[in-house]
Amino acid sequence: MAAGMLEKEKEEKKQAKEATLAERVPPLQLSGLSVQDLLALCKDLHRKIDVVDEERYDVDAKVVKNTKEVEHLSMNIMELKGNMKRPALKRVKISADPMLGALLGTKVKESMDFKANLKTVKKEEEKKDEVTDWRKNVEAMSGMEGRKKLFDAGQ
Repeated sequence: MAAGMLEKEKEEKKQAKEATLAERVPPLQLSGLSVQDLLALCKDLHRKIDVVDEERYDVDAKVVKNTKEVEHLSMNIMELKGNMKRPALKRVKISADPMLGALLGTKVKESMDFKANLKTVKKEEEKKDEVTDWRKNVEAMSGMEGRKKLFDAGQ
């Protein structure tokens, strides 16, 4: 019964297509036409083909747009139907050991104390040389004491 209905539906589509073509495209009568008339007929047919192609392109673009919109809306429906509610998150204070245990599982048994592993850095105060008059330094550095001071300063 279903096969018979499919055949009947195919016949109806075929008849509808033939009726539409007969309505839109009159039968061509090429006998007795001059070369100029044939050229004009060809140009006219080309114009009609261009119009039909433009309409087909527009219809295809609308179909693609509608298909994408239907897919998008169906995805939205699926999201709304699903259990997509987000639970209210609570702030949890957790130290490094339980966090590593949760992330790495039971692989890591040793505890990580981050503060114990930090290096201590002592800040040294830099000696700032004051810019003074060079003539005073020459007099103070003259003689054996001055050379010794220069030697000691170099070490």
